[in-house]
Amino acid sequence: MAKSEFEFKYIAVDALITYARNSRTHSDEQVLQIAASIKEFGFTNPILIDESGGIIAVHGRALGALKLGITTVPTITLSGLTEAHQHAG
Repeated sequence: MAKSEFEFKYIAVDALITYARNSRTHSDEQVLQIAASIKEFGFTNPILIDESGGIIAVHGRALGALKLGITTVPTITLSGLTEAHQHAG
């Protein structure tokens, strides 16, 4: 397997595109817990996105950031994945 290098990039949270068929939904209580975690510890997991800004993983952190009024979030872009790969997890 080839070595991958990832670059963190801060993007406006409202520019990210949520995956409409995301099977992992979060209740309001869970979003509040995620927001509290972000507030206490910061972003320990960047949001994984595709080349067009679509969220692949960590939807809950995007929701938590919005709840806190955070305008930009750390992201990592995963390139070259098929749609099936992007939404397999």
